[in-house]
Amino acid sequence: MSTATQTKQTTDTAELASVSTESLAALLVATERPPRPNAVQTSLTFGWRAILKIKHVPEQLFDVTAFPIMMVLMYTYLFGGALAGSPSEYIQYLLPGILVMSVVMITMYTGLSVNIDIEKGVFDRFRSLPIWRPSTLVGYLLGDALRYTMASVVMLTVGLIMGFRPDGGFVGVLAGVVLLLVFSFAFSWVWTMFGLLLRTEKSVMGVSMMILFPLTFLSDIFVRPETMPGWLQAFVNNNPITHLSSAVRDLMDGSWPSAEIAWTLGWAGLFVAVFGPVTMRLYNRK
Repeated sequence: MSTATQTKQTTDTAELASVSTESLAALLVATERPPRPNAVQTSLTFGWRAILKIKHVPEQLFDVTAFPIMMVLMYTYLFGGALAGSPSEYIQYLLPGILVMSVVMITMYTGLSVNIDIEKGVFDRFRSLPIWRPSTLVGYLLGDALRYTMASVVMLTVGLIMGFRPDGGFVGVLAGVVLLLVFSFAFSWVWTMFGLLLRTEKSVMGVSMMILFPLTFLSDIFVRPETMPGWLQAFVNNNPITHLSSAVRDLMDGSWPSAEIAWTLGWAGLFVAVFGPVTMRLYNRK
């Protein structure tokens, strides 16, 4: 092949590449870019991710199925006769409280999930995405809200089988569950903070249990505060879990405890106002 022919082929190839590049650039410019997702869309996407993790690892549902059933059976039949005369009488008082205890206890898994993703390096990728920054954490909370709902349904079903009869009917039960879900969503911000602050999954679980056990057991979940020593009543009556369980119990009983509801919503707002900004500051500096 002559030198002139080679030169002509090289020139034609360069021109073709130039035309292709220009066409591609024109196509990219002409094509309308998809709109940037808003905060709601990204939060729901990460919430769906949390649900898919449950789908692929169904053993995670043990704490919202078997554990609540075990709790309500054990406490009703162990302490019902001694505290209320019979298990059927005691479950009317116990079930709303044990429902609160079971759901509040599993809120700590939000912090565990955050900590595990940090250890795996997934958070580094999330932080680089052009999305609303808190949507990752809100997604965890939305996914866990499904777990709280499942635990509530399981416990109420078992309670009804065992003889629990709420005087408030369906509306009272629904109002109590909704109040519990709102509080649990707000309370989960405490554990997201610990999930970002502490270095290991075991540390998050240890600190969570150290906080949860006094809050849940030193409340009116199992017995009325009037039966406790005066110095203990001072703590129990100002415990946010006491306000929550009292509100849920009264709603299911058919009354409207406005003071307890106000206290519960106030505590929920306080948790979000305090731990939400702290969590986001830790997240941005992680």
